[in-house]
Amino acid sequence: MTDATLESILTCPHCGHSKQETMPTDACQYYYECQGCGVVLRPKVGDCCVFCSYGTVKCPPIQQQRNCCG
Repeated sequence: MTDATLESILTCPHCGHSKQETMPTDACQYYYECQGCGVVLRPKVGDCCVFCSYGTVKCPPIQQQRNCCG
């Protein structure tokens, strides 16, 4: 198993605000409130978490080619 990157920059598709966040390693993050506009982001259809949908780096389980949040 390789080490996963734990930092990802989330970018809001509504206002474009970006912020670096640390991804959890023991749970999926289904919701994220944008600090720019207050919109609550949810994963896109087919993605397991907000990092997979809006981040610069996919979540740790996906990086390690494991099932995520199953």
